[in-house]
Amino acid sequence: MFRGIFETTIDAKGRTSLPAKFREILVEKHDDERFFLTNSAPVKLDNGLFSSGLLIFPYKEWFAFEENFRVIKGFTSEQRKNIMHTIIAPAQECCADKLGRFLIPPTFRRDAALDREIQFVGTMDRIEIWSMSEWDKVRAKNMKNFPIDTEAAAELGL
Repeated sequence: MFRGIFETTIDAKGRTSLPAKFREILVEKHDDERFFLTNSAPVKLDNGLFSSGLLIFPYKEWFAFEENFRVIKGFTSEQRKNIMHTIIAPAQECCADKLGRFLIPPTFRRDAALDREIQFVGTMDRIEIWSMSEWDKVRAKNMKNFPIDTEAAAELGL
């Protein structure tokens, strides 16, 4: 499971390093150092704007995601097209070098507003990549909408 938030940088050519902890999990738990990089689902902010980051799927998990998308019900044809165009179509297979470095293509950098400082965020079965400024917006929304005083939160011990 991917856990933790790691602050790092991205250079002018789009190169960054996958945190060592996440590289270890890819190899130890998923038996593969390859992964898929794609856009994340947009996050609706309180001001009506949207924010988005990037997602890293372990290699085999990506194919399970695609298969689930093929068979899952409940999306309209327009929603399916939006998911296809936003997340599935742009996905790219990646592999970090021996130092953990990999390239984030320009379209992904632009779409996720990635500049120099970025965050890698472990979300159990996936890794998210956010620009610092976009991550701050998403965190603020999460704090505002945190499920305080709910039965489910109490069951978790929160």
